[in-house]
Amino acid sequence: MMAAMKSAHPLRLGAAIAMVSVLVGCAQAPKQQLYYWEGFQAQLYEYFKADRSSPEDQLRILNAQAQKARASGAALPPGFRAHLAMIYLRLGRDGEAKQELEAEKANFPESAQYIDFLLKRMTAPKS
Repeated sequence: MMAAMKSAHPLRLGAAIAMVSVLVGCAQAPKQQLYYWEGFQAQLYEYFKADRSSPEDQLRILNAQAQKARASGAALPPGFRAHLAMIYLRLGRDGEAKQELEAEKANFPESAQYIDFLLKRMTAPKS
């Protein structure tokens, strides 16, 4: 009888620890949003549906979104800097485009192969 009580005790202790872990996990405050998406997806949609806004207007919108992200402590989402680079290229601001592509690659290393491809195309002689 004593042996049965001793073996049941660790099981009850393990179950209690598991229950406390679940409750503590549920009680945590909601996490801050990982990326600042506000407006970026809508701006992309407008850009790709042949929006009539100028590249300067698009640049202004994206820069305002970037400032809001910094102010809120949220990171810019994947693709944001690459899209910004595309707009800089449309404006003939190649140096700033390159900086944005490098920043995209630094923040999202999984995009390195594609970003390197874009950077190579930027510097390739035009035929």
